[in-house]
Amino acid sequence: MKVWIDISNAPHVRFFKDVIKYLEAEGEDVIVTARQFGDIHKLLEMYDIDFISVGKHGVSLYDKLRESTQRVYNLVDIIHGERVDVALSKHSIELPRISFGLGIPSLYVLDNEKALAANKLTLPLCDRIIAPTSIDFWQLMKFGADPNTIIPYDGTSELMHFKSFEYNDNIFDDLNLELNHSKTILMRPEPSLASYLDVDCRKSVLSPIVDELKNVANILILPRFKEQSEIFEGIENVHILKPPVDTSSIIKKSNLVIGAGGTMNREAAILQTPVISCYPGETLSVDQYYVNKGLMYRSNDTDDVIEKALEYIVHPHEKIEIETDDLFQVILDNLYDLAKNGN
Repeated sequence: MKVWIDISNAPHVRFFKDVIKYLEAEGEDVIVTARQFGDIHKLLEMYDIDFISVGKHGVSLYDKLRESTQRVYNLVDIIHGERVDVALSKHSIELPRISFGLGIPSLYVLDNEKALAANKLTLPLCDRIIAPTSIDFWQLMKFGADPNTIIPYDGTSELMHFKSFEYNDNIFDDLNLELNHSKTILMRPEPSLASYLDVDCRKSVLSPIVDELKNVANILILPRFKEQSEIFEGIENVHILKPPVDTSSIIKKSNLVIGAGGTMNREAAILQTPVISCYPGETLSVDQYYVNKGLMYRSNDTDDVIEKALEYIVHPHEKIEIETDDLFQVILDNLYDLAKNGN
């Protein structure tokens, strides 16, 4: 079986790494394409995954359209003639279009019902869509998804990140961090360059939170790009992490996570590290999933976030066990079935 996997965002590397390793170990032929954006290439190299670099990310709507169009053009030349049996992606804009055009069965993993443009451009073209039960499937149908193509599972996509996770309890020492406080808070700024979030990439909702909490805890910042690093440079007790790093061990080692994004917050919930989401956009269903289970606190009020953070530092929440479906197996079962039956 020949599988084409397209990776368009950094968290997708951790999502797909164990699927890629499993397929290769089974003797399957895997083609991985990846655009140049954030730490995608560095993470692929860190996990020793061979890939073909195709395209890059655009900042403005004009740039995004041009880059995506150019990427489709380049990917077609690569994939055409490869005799791909099945294609797999997570929120890739280009893969569903190319797969549909070339007659390749496609499996699409979705976890963001708020990404309006991306969902309209992709969902109508996918043969199967794997989506968490926390998302209202009527919303996906409004984007053009055929309800017969939707494969539901209980949980969120971040479960895949820990399939082969080995915790490094010495991660802070390995990073040579000089920590002055007994408590440590990991923070992740907002995805300022994403098409679904209209914010200034030179500012962050985390700034006033950092100013207040840096006096009681070590602050670790994991920026998405250079401009975000510059926001927090030179602040006492604030350490800017340089990717790629073992974020999973950092999350587990930290006393608290405060995130203005999504992926890292949900990873923290899975690892049972107290987490506060201050994502500046609408609450995603996958975030509400963990809020409902008591594993995530959600607030856009700065004073409330600070107050809750101080509470968590002193009194962390108790462990909450949850049961989820095996997303890894769901993906593999559908990949092999699609390759065999075509739809």
